[in-house]
Amino acid sequence: MVAFKKVGVVGAGMMGAEIALCCATAGMDVLMKEISQELADKGKKTIDKILSKSVEKGKLDAAEKEAILGRVTPQASNDGFEDVDIVIEAILEVIDIKQNLFKELHAVCKPDCLFASNTSSISITKLASAARPEQFIGLHFFSPASIMKLVEVIPGLMTAQETVDMSLAFCEAIGKKPVKVRNVEGFVVNRILLAMMNEAYRLLDEGVATIEDIDTACMLGLGHPVGPFRLSDNISLDLLSKVFDILNDAYGDRFKAPGIFREHLDAGRIGRKAGKGWYDY
Repeated sequence: MVAFKKVGVVGAGMMGAEIALCCATAGMDVLMKEISQELADKGKKTIDKILSKSVEKGKLDAAEKEAILGRVTPQASNDGFEDVDIVIEAILEVIDIKQNLFKELHAVCKPDCLFASNTSSISITKLASAARPEQFIGLHFFSPASIMKLVEVIPGLMTAQETVDMSLAFCEAIGKKPVKVRNVEGFVVNRILLAMMNEAYRLLDEGVATIEDIDTACMLGLGHPVGPFRLSDNISLDLLSKVFDILNDAYGDRFKAPGIFREHLDAGRIGRKAGKGWYDY
């Protein structure tokens, strides 16, 4: 079985940066690619901020922080991807963009390199049809990936058992708890999560309770660390809308977001990154 020494992460947004951080913390060298050097450098600054907080809390010393940070190379090209053992994609949740990326990587990466997607809802079999279906796997991390232990490991129809075994081993090597999930839209967690969120939106739409009280009820009554509206804002409503559409197509109206969700989306109230969502920031 391959020992994972060098990892390619495509996408340096919050999720991509956090995945890169997990790999670098485990001692792996990471190439973190974005569409521009500016965005790649911004991703590394995100990692720097996370590590700095760990130093402040006494979880790391300054030398450990610099060592981890030094293992992450931000870039806007495919330079070095010919040597990586696995590529993890964490880009826009749009199937054509993802498939084109994997076609491009297929021409660059070594033959035994694994391809993985961090998609939250798109069929792995569909994505894998673009390149290397036997070496293609879904690795669905959860935000913030540097803290959340779970990774859903999703084989496609053509994924080889060796790829599954290597992917499970990779997750454990970076300190995660993998669960193997059959390839269905939304997998396990997002099907449960979005059904819960939809019900919370309906409760608000029906005037049953306020945003704040629904969030408090879920935190204190269900033991959730954050309520569904605050979590929606952290994820962002524009991304959730794409996932709702995919699940609605697959499973019908039980995943159709109610009008109050669409109103917030249309108003540009898409969450924390916009400074306003269900809450103002």
